[in-house]
Amino acid sequence: MDAHRAPHDIRQNHYPSDDQRWAAVVARSRDADEAFYYAVVSTGIYCRPSCAARRPNRENTRFYDTRTDAEQAGFRACKRCRPDQPSRPERRTEAVTAACRIIESTDSVPSIDTLASAVGMSRFHFQRVFKELTGLTPRAYAAARRGNRAREALAQGSNITQALYDAGFNSSGRFYEAAPDLFGMAPKDYRAGGTGLTIRFALGECWLGTILVAATERGVCAISLGDDANTLLQELQDRFPKAQLLGAEPDFEHWVAQVVGFVQQPSLGLDLPLDIRGTAFQQRVWQALRDIPPGNTASYTEIAERIGRPTAVRAVARACASNTLAVAIPCHRVVRTDGALSGYRWGVERKRALLEREASE
Repeated sequence: MDAHRAPHDIRQNHYPSDDQRWAAVVARSRDADEAFYYAVVSTGIYCRPSCAARRPNRENTRFYDTRTDAEQAGFRACKRCRPDQPSRPERRTEAVTAACRIIESTDSVPSIDTLASAVGMSRFHFQRVFKELTGLTPRAYAAARRGNRAREALAQGSNITQALYDAGFNSSGRFYEAAPDLFGMAPKDYRAGGTGLTIRFALGECWLGTILVAATERGVCAISLGDDANTLLQELQDRFPKAQLLGAEPDFEHWVAQVVGFVQQPSLGLDLPLDIRGTAFQQRVWQALRDIPPGNTASYTEIAERIGRPTAVRAVARACASNTLAVAIPCHRVVRTDGALSGYRWGVERKRALLEREASE
């Protein structure tokens, strides 16, 4: 298999026809790079779509999915755009990946100058590229990795002191200061699987099937949809294996009724507090989703642009997939660039049904 076919598969669907590919060549579109290559019969050379060389005649142009295909057809690489070398986006991705590995392999946070030097970039350029591709600054990325290590250590039974130093926190003060954002609770409670945390929940039926609504003292922490009540409850228990789960509480029923009514008619809005926990990047994505009005949609690319991270499209998709508050954080309103429906945590058919209902209101 051609080692460069995988990234092509991601972008190639945007340029399925020769007419679309020719339009990208005419526009010298960088977005089309790695989606395909074009070759010129009269010169025997193949190029990237963004090549700045003189535009060929349409009748002399041939299109190939991979550079291997172009070379096997007898064409040689252009010396100007160098399609046989890693592209600029690939080089940037490789540099950021290398920096992430350095961060993950060290206990202390490397300085920006150290990271930039290691990947052969200037300090300013490295900071900008790293944030564009990950949605986080190097320091925030390092903090997130420390948080992951701390969560893993506590889940495996390490004591709090050992966990904080193993995770790279150089003082207990900084660890406890970061704990609410890292765990959503005190470290001792997280280590105990949510011991001491009380979560009220209720199961019911709505027009989309079975619904589970759960809330902590801070607000609604889960709105889940499915076909089986036991499965939804098991998912909640898996998130908080040792929390106290309280069901069928009379004073919680009015919350559940509001949520069910909201799912029935999202345009009404939901006047309840939400317990939303996530990384800084996830929070920005989720807020952008909440800004999409009912009856409207946005693409993953558009959301990435709205939060100022145009290249973080995949990270946006992952943030949508991490959402645990169906409809309240309307990830169902995010679609592919071509308008097609993509995956949805609670099923693509529910996503379609929600969008159709909102469009008809």
